Amino acid sequence: MQTHQNHDLLIVGSGITGLYAALHARSLGLKVLLISKANLESGSTFWAQGGLAFPTSPEDIEPHIQDTLKAGRGLCDEQTVRLFVEEAGQHLHKLLSYGVPFEDHQTLEGGHSHARVFHAWGDASGRAVSVTLTQAVRDQGIEVLEGAFVQALLISESGRVVGVQTQNQNHLAGAVLLASGGFGQLYPVTTAPEEATGDGIALAYRAGAVLRDMEFVQFHPTVYLAGNRGLLITEAARGEGAILLNNHMERFMQQYDPQGELAPRDVVARAIASEETRTGKVFLDLRHLGAEFVQHRFPSIYKRLLSQGVDISTELVPVSPAVHYTIGGILTDVNGKTTLDGLYAAGEVASSGLHGANRLASNSLPEGLVFGVRAVDAALKDLKFEDPASRTLLETVDSKASVQQVIRDGAGINRTAETLRVALSDLPRPTPSNGTIEELEAGNLSRIAETVLRGALQREESRGGHFRTDYPELDEVRHSLFQIPPLLETL
Repeated sequence: MQTHQNHDLLIVGSGITGLYAALHARSLGLKVLLISKANLESGSTFWAQGGLAFPTSPEDIEPHIQDTLKAGRGLCDEQTVRLFVEEAGQHLHKLLSYGVPFEDHQTLEGGHSHARVFHAWGDASGRAVSVTLTQAVRDQGIEVLEGAFVQALLISESGRVVGVQTQNQNHLAGAVLLASGGFGQLYPVTTAPEEATGDGIALAYRAGAVLRDMEFVQFHPTVYLAGNRGLLITEAARGEGAILLNNHMERFMQQYDPQGELAPRDVVARAIASEETRTGKVFLDLRHLGAEFVQHRFPSIYKRLLSQGVDISTELVPVSPAVHYTIGGILTDVNGKTTLDGLYAAGEVASSGLHGANRLASNSLPEGLVFGVRAVDAALKDLKFEDPASRTLLETVDSKASVQQVIRDGAGINRTAETLRVALSDLPRPTPSNGTIEELEAGNLSRIAETVLRGALQREESRGGHFRTDYPELDEVRHSLFQIPPLLETL
């Protein structure tokens, strides 16, 4: 197996966090290798519709902080939230300097007290950011490795993370930044892309890193289900005035929350699930907004659902909640530092304390900007080059589907002790072995599934994205922590 060194920083993941961090690292003079599981223009960023939340003025900083804390249901770290909101604005200006074509009109979304969500390309904001930053990475000549699956972390004799192993090569560096996204593919129906199998979280966990709050999984309220694919209808649609109707053609959200359709996502998702149970179906109604407005404001969604035979500008759209964003992840401080020397994490892969128990709409893409840069700055101060002595263990499960079925039944939008215990007993356990990428991904999902189920079973309360029908009330504010002894193989 070939070994490549000569890199100061190795970044795994090419969403907004990885791309932006790579550009920042290059501006500091670091030699960077950016590794992407698929091509650069991929991942959750590429498919993000809603936009990016930035305070629109100095006077909007405190309201944005309070909206984020409120959505987080008492589990946010206030220092992290304040730092995030106070620093976010500078990154908006940086994106503009790269050429991201933000529109003048800002949108109100669920949980926000002000219209502060910035959009580009209508309802394809993530794609606009991804395409623009990818071009900047290529223009600056940053070294990129596309189509490379990271299957192990490389560990030195001192226990420091000193690189990663792809299928054919070892890549060594002074520090490693995981920006590899979440684990939406743990569920059979999700808006997350195929590559969102939680690889970075599982790699860090096997190496002995601490994970936090893994039971908090956010269901997006308004998803059109096309088989196992979840076609997301952005929250901005409700921000523009779309309403929810049950199968009796009744508008129902005011019965669940004074903010109605603009309540936080956890509230809206559970309300829809409840109305589905009570009346059979739930619909999103955009018809009163006018066909011309809808087609112009949401062109990507309009075309995508039209291909499924649904005209969102003239028809009711059947919607259901589906897994969208994974809140738990690798425990980090505000500088992206994990509990392992040499390993940093930022974006959806990390648990920084920003989201608490429920992510505020459109905070996730700016999160990648703020904490990706902070992680690079911290890594720069602690670059160390050591030889690898071991690697994290390779583990496989036969198929993703076998894990997905168990987690769907055990840890869906509503959970009970019984469903969680059954799922824990039925969960396929990973086998220490090499295998195909699909088998290794399934092994990663199995490791993650166990933490989600254990965390959900131990959390005997309902908070944010975690709802126990047998414990519907809030209990004490606490975090769930997960750690295993390092699972390493000697090189």
